[in-house]
Amino acid sequence: MADPELALFRAYPAARGKLPRAAFVKAPTPVDALELDRKGFARGRLYVKRDERSCPAYGGNKPRKLEFVIGDALERGVRTLVTTGGLGTNHGLATTILGRAVGLKTILVLVHQPVTEAVRATLLLQAGYGAEQVYGANVPGAAIQTLRVLVGSLLRSDRPLLVPTGGSSARGNLGLVSAGLELAEQVRAGALPEPEQVYVPVGSGGTLAGLVLGLRLARLRTRALGVLVTDILPPSPASLARAARRTLALLRRADPSVPGLTIVPSDFSLITSELGPGYGAPTPAAREAVELAAGAGLSLDVTYAGKCLSAILNRARRQELGDGPILFWNTYNAVDIASAAPHRIGPEQLPRSIRRVLARASAN
Repeated sequence: MADPELALFRAYPAARGKLPRAAFVKAPTPVDALELDRKGFARGRLYVKRDERSCPAYGGNKPRKLEFVIGDALERGVRTLVTTGGLGTNHGLATTILGRAVGLKTILVLVHQPVTEAVRATLLLQAGYGAEQVYGANVPGAAIQTLRVLVGSLLRSDRPLLVPTGGSSARGNLGLVSAGLELAEQVRAGALPEPEQVYVPVGSGGTLAGLVLGLRLARLRTRALGVLVTDILPPSPASLARAARRTLALLRRADPSVPGLTIVPSDFSLITSELGPGYGAPTPAAREAVELAAGAGLSLDVTYAGKCLSAILNRARRQELGDGPILFWNTYNAVDIASAAPHRIGPEQLPRSIRRVLARASAN
């Protein structure tokens, strides 16, 4: 299903047997020139990292984290994955799909977000792939429901594992460390010039934390910038630095040859101008970016990747990009997961609490 080797293990082979991995990712993902019908970009200056092709079962950045999280879960004899997110959580859907692929059950504790057609479709897919859905409404409610789910699973001897939101953890972030090292290999092989800047969307923050660490370990001068897309417990530069340091500590325990690095909050740049009304709320700029990308043959969403690309476009318009190559890291899934769903689920089969949320959204 996937390349058995990662750039992480080519760089630090002693870590190979000490960091369990469920081999979901097919690496390296391609890098292509991205030609957009927009002024401000010289030909050959904008590139895209095609992580939508990261895994045949579910593309995007999620499999990079989850192959380490789920690999560790399998090593520990876990039977049930429990995780949280918005109603239309792509992380929750990816966890469900990839967990199912290796025989694990998934329980999703969901909080409210604006109900779009994409959210409705994702809820049906979550259920169609076998997720148990629990509605927590808001962050405090989700915390209570998550505790209830974990206690119930323990009492049933289901051996649950709480997967952090977005799969962002010291272990999950290893996948993006490997992605940074992978990018460096592609630069050195001539697939693209060394980017001056790379842009990624930031929800839980693990993608940016791991990528910054990977770029530092690869000795690239590339500056990673995160485009904030959430107002639900958003990460800060300080929390991102702590996350990267925890991942570095885990990696150094696995392979002492990994160099010690000083990682500080100033290593992390967050762009906050693209969030709009809040998490999951489309913005006109994101919709425009999605349409432009579609014209170039690239499928994006308005929640994450669209807002990330819109940040690049807006900074180009304001002449804030500098002069060097720019890399847009596409974290969106482009795999047709609907046709592969094992069950066809209708809205009437969703949990009652979620049906009520959808009904209220339809009435407004």
